[in-house]
Amino acid sequence: MLVMLWGTSICLGLLPVMGWNCLRDESTCSVVRPLTKNNAAILSISFLFMFALMLQLYIQICKIVMRHAHQIALQHHFLATSHYVTTRKGVSTLALILGTFAACWMPFTLYSLIADYTYPSIYTYATLLPATYNSIINPVIYAFRNQEIQKALCLICCGCIPSSLSQRARSPSDV
Repeated sequence: MLVMLWGTSICLGLLPVMGWNCLRDESTCSVVRPLTKNNAAILSISFLFMFALMLQLYIQICKIVMRHAHQIALQHHFLATSHYVTTRKGVSTLALILGTFAACWMPFTLYSLIADYTYPSIYTYATLLPATYNSIINPVIYAFRNQEIQKALCLICCGCIPSSLSQRARSPSDV
C-alpha cells in the first residue's frame, strides 16, 4: 500500500513535467501553474478522498484504542476512568492534529477546485500559506501536549519546573 501511495504521488507530481501542463493554452490553467484545471481538480478530489479515508481509519483506530485501554484497566483492577483520561488525551491530541491539518489544507483544496487562472495570485498565496504553516504547527501542538517537552521548555526558559508539571506521574499513553 505504501509503494502504491508513493507511486501514485510520484506519477501525479510528474504530470506537469511530462507535458500535461497549461503552458501552451493559458485558458486551461488552474490557480496552481503549470497545472491544468483538470489536473488541479483531480489532485483536490484525491486529497479530499484521502483525507476522508484517513479520518475514517483514525476513528476506527481510536475506537480500538479506547476499548483496549478499558480492558487493560479492568484487568489490572485500575479505575477505568483514570486510564480513560490518559487515553482520551492521546485521542484528543490526534483529533487536534487532524483538525489542524484540515483547517490548514481545506481552503487551498477548495479554492483550487473553484478558481481559475483569472483570479488574482494573492488569493492563491492566501490559501496556500496556511497549508505551508501546517508543518510548523504540528510540532508546537505536540510540544504543548507532552509533559516532558513542557518540563524541558520551562527549564530552558526560566530555569525551573513548575510544581504542576513535576508532581504528575508519567503514563505510557501521554502524547
